[in-house]
Amino acid sequence: MNVWEARWLHAFHLLFYTCLALGLILSIGERAGPAPVTLVVAALMAGWHGFFVVRRPHLLGRLHPMALHFAVLCALYVALVLTDRSFDVVIFGLMPQAYVMLRTPWSYAGAVATILCTFAARGYLDDPGALWRLAGSCGLVVAIGLFVTYVMRQSAHNRTVGVLEERARLAREIHDTLAQGLSGIITQLEAAEQAMPGQGDPDLTSVRRRITLAKELARDNLREARRSVDALRPGPLEEARLEEALAQVAQRWAQACEVSATVTVDGTPRPLAGEVSGTLLRAAQEGLSNVAKHAQAGRVAITLTYMDDEVTLDVFDDGTGFDPRARGSGYGLAAMGERARGVGGTLMVESAPGEGTALCLRIPSG
Repeated sequence: MNVWEARWLHAFHLLFYTCLALGLILSIGERAGPAPVTLVVAALMAGWHGFFVVRRPHLLGRLHPMALHFAVLCALYVALVLTDRSFDVVIFGLMPQAYVMLRTPWSYAGAVATILCTFAARGYLDDPGALWRLAGSCGLVVAIGLFVTYVMRQSAHNRTVGVLEERARLAREIHDTLAQGLSGIITQLEAAEQAMPGQGDPDLTSVRRRITLAKELARDNLREARRSVDALRPGPLEEARLEEALAQVAQRWAQACEVSATVTVDGTPRPLAGEVSGTLLRAAQEGLSNVAKHAQAGRVAITLTYMDDEVTLDVFDDGTGFDPRARGSGYGLAAMGERARGVGGTLMVESAPGEGTALCLRIPSG
């Protein structure tokens, strides 16, 4: 979810609570005050929306469980209007929730359901003459939904164009800086290797081995940079599935750092969206990088788990650990968390001094 989508979502939630508060104000102004049962239903409606909708943005758009939560909100709205007609205004905050909580075409059915709830709460369904008003109101909310969908698609198209332009800019920067820098490193390492004397000295043999490994790592990163110029996505995923790419990354890292690294896959592997696969791979690379820089670990275990509605990546090391609550001990975890939230996921960190570190990245895959 990008910044603009988050702002729109916040605005729709704010509209819902504003309409609920306005209904309460109208109820207070028209009589001595709302009945206790009205206050209970209003509070239940506000709490249900806050706990099951506002606090679970990663579930928005899923038929299960959002259809159930939306049905509960509609039922509470009917009960609220039956106890106090001042809360008719809540419909203006409830109707957009169908397009927020449900995915097309279910969102249109949800919007029509709000109209049916309004007519039922006002007792119009018993009036034969209300049929045309009902049909007109349902047609209006569907038309509004179609217009909103069109606007959102245009916005998505504009964002895509902006992303492509930004990728082109990044590709130029990578080509002009990272790729050229890696080429220079390889050249210097080859020159140093050729300038060294024979291999009789054990110390020189060790140095040669490390220079050879450094050249291999530099070449791997150079290929990665060049692939990124073309597609700006993780290079290992171009020719391998996620689990295979993780194994390749772990193997290269283990050879470079001389630390044991294993990759385990649980569940049945399945294709994932490109952004999800890229996020998981980058998280594993960042986790391994943190281990090499800070952990002083003897082994690292990476576990990729496929579940029904999500995929998780666990990176565990038996190193020195750290206090996640201590200021300045993030070890790049803030960027990893931002990358996870960008695809609707969460990052959890468990660590303590002397007890190793466990990272768990959970991303919905439905």
